[in-house]
Amino acid sequence: MNPRLAAARALTAVLSGKASLGSSLPPQLDKVEHHDRALAQDLAFGAARWQPRLQLLADKLLEKPFKAADKDVEALLLIGLYQLLHSRIPEHAAIGETVGCAGALKKPWAKGLLNAVLRRAQREHEALTASLDRDPVLHTAHPRWLQKALKAHWPEHWQAICAANNAHPPLILRVNRRHGSRDAYLEELRGAGFAAEPCTFSRDGVRLLQPCDVTALPGFREGRVSVQDEAAQLAADLLELAPGQRVLDACAAPGGKTCHLLEAEPALAEVIAVDLEEKRLARVRENLQRLGLEARLIAADGRATKVWWDGTPFQRILLDAPCSATGVIRRHPDIKLTRKPEDIPALAQLQGELLDALWPTLAPGGILLYATCSVLPTENSDTIAAFLARTPDAQEVAIGGDFGLQAAHGRQLLPQLDGHDGFYYAKLIKSAVPSHS
Repeated sequence: MNPRLAAARALTAVLSGKASLGSSLPPQLDKVEHHDRALAQDLAFGAARWQPRLQLLADKLLEKPFKAADKDVEALLLIGLYQLLHSRIPEHAAIGETVGCAGALKKPWAKGLLNAVLRRAQREHEALTASLDRDPVLHTAHPRWLQKALKAHWPEHWQAICAANNAHPPLILRVNRRHGSRDAYLEELRGAGFAAEPCTFSRDGVRLLQPCDVTALPGFREGRVSVQDEAAQLAADLLELAPGQRVLDACAAPGGKTCHLLEAEPALAEVIAVDLEEKRLARVRENLQRLGLEARLIAADGRATKVWWDGTPFQRILLDAPCSATGVIRRHPDIKLTRKPEDIPALAQLQGELLDALWPTLAPGGILLYATCSVLPTENSDTIAAFLARTPDAQEVAIGGDFGLQAAHGRQLLPQLDGHDGFYYAKLIKSAVPSHS
């Protein structure tokens, strides 16, 4: 399959609300020949990353918007504009190959339209860009609602957040403590020709200076190292794990944190990983098997504790709550296309329900660590403030360290160029005796 066609079909699925580009290759890209797969993925992810800007320019170039049935042609146009404005592909190839894909879509009428619009963009994009100079969507390549939200919540940081979101993410590794130290693994990497450096905040984190096929890394297949962002790696130490504890990992998929808990404290009594669907737990199971670790996996709604909880309290709970994922846009650029402003209060409601449901399963004196990969306070410090106000035996524990920013409650990490993703943590402890004050 032509890589541009595959990329356009993957992007069409996102524009139509039928799929996500996700963290792995979408089915449309997986059908491409190996040597063209990297190009197809770059085109799909790149067009999604810059879509708000590309769409703004496309709207200026088109006489009328596309019909719902022609999302595939719209996707082709965005793929073509991405190549012209954000890639090193020769302009004649970008236009010619993109126009040629219209025939494979069985829409030959679109060839003339695509050719005319792309050639006009080739000639006029500088003037068009100048005419939109004051529009923050053009400069940030973020949907208007999100750009406004970031500016409102983070007036001193919003532009840096947008810049980090538009950058390619670094490849971060987590060294398995059970198999040796980070320093020793760094030396092994360098000896094998991989340039790498230690992460700043995670004791297990390593940043590769050049991306690579992770299966080629020393010890990857043997479970000595995994891929996990630095911000997510902080959870294991924040939980203050100790031998004999019973630990719950709620909303556990894909299992990176589940595995890290087991690596960080081998003498835990039990780790139970709960996620909504069995197919999501398949990823958790794969990660556990590669690393030689054991946990009990349960497919259930975390809120339905009567269905899955046996009544034995947990000493530690990690709630990695479903969220807007606005802190990991650089890894999942289609979030810009799929996330809507009305999603945020709905997610905050769900997060509150999960906190309320899981709190009774925590033992007195136990710790619940609330985490999201969001940068929006509505899902983070506001959610925790509301929970503390209605939960007398819940107390916040201050999170120390030199990472992130102190929020009204908890600690917020903003995405960093060449550093960690956007993430949020709040640490709660259960009083032995509920307070009635």
